[in-house]
Amino acid sequence: MAIQLEEVKKLREITSAPITACKEALEEADGDFEKAQKLLRKRGAEVMDKKAGRESKEGWIGSYVHSNGKIGVLVKIYCETDFVARNDEFKAFVHDVAIQIAATGANYLNPEDVPDADIDEEKKGIMEAAKKEGKPEEVIEKIVDGKMNKMREERSLMLQPLVRDSEQTLKDLLTDITAKLGEKIEIGEFVRFEL
Repeated sequence: MAIQLEEVKKLREITSAPITACKEALEEADGDFEKAQKLLRKRGAEVMDKKAGRESKEGWIGSYVHSNGKIGVLVKIYCETDFVARNDEFKAFVHDVAIQIAATGANYLNPEDVPDADIDEEKKGIMEAAKKEGKPEEVIEKIVDGKMNKMREERSLMLQPLVRDSEQTLKDLLTDITAKLGEKIEIGEFVRFEL
């Protein structure tokens, strides 16, 4: 199937991937935009895996203060070179992450970062409520497992749907920017202030 230049441009605008990568993805997906986007994201994840062992010594500290002045965020994001750290696209990514933190109020980067104390406390409350309702023990276990997984997702930044595109998570955005810039990029520390 012959891919038109306009289609390649459109996919590039959506994904910011290199033109040749967009063309190859569209050809492989037989012109299907959604399949092409998934292929590009998969390739980005492969790039991330290859770069996982590299050390990220450079980076950028970003900030965001909401227009009402009552929510503020500082976030530290690492990359491998100062060239990427000074790149406008990298800085825009840092800003997007800061906005995401401000909007979602996530406390932790990944689900496994949620402390056991938080999980135990939440679990105890859910179990007590289910027992009061007279639920059988095996049902209570399933309820608790489901609610614990949901709690971990809600409190972890990487699994939150993006504010500007609810079809994507921050993890997807990180994969995309890593593939695009060709370096390992890591979200370091972040703090959210609220009055």
